[in-house]
Amino acid sequence: MTGTRIDKWLWAARFFKTREQASKACDMNRITSNNQSAKPAREVRIGDMLHIKNEGGEFDIEVLALSQQRGSAAIAQTLYRETEESKEARRKAAEERKLLGPIAYAAPSKRPSKRDRRLIHSFRGEY
Repeated sequence: MTGTRIDKWLWAARFFKTREQASKACDMNRITSNNQSAKPAREVRIGDMLHIKNEGGEFDIEVLALSQQRGSAAIAQTLYRETEESKEARRKAAEERKLLGPIAYAAPSKRPSKRDRRLIHSFRGEY
């Protein structure tokens, strides 16, 4: 096997829970392969450098092996190697989030009035 679709590989490597999510991430330019934005059907080969943005953070990885089947997490981790710079950046981002603490949400004290609802609808462009 010389290459596999990038959306299948991202799913098999457990960066995304479904192949559809991996495909959407490619369409939204959150995946780059060798500094070029990647479409879902782009082929991944051993040695390619990928930049992945997902809810877990930003990853810079090198492809070590190819797979089209989703396996256990231990097997998935053998498919790639994350760069040291990427690990350090994700660690710093996690520390910053931890220092900020939970963001408090202030719930409104009462229900919106008719005037408030009209303002909300006009802001959203619904009416």
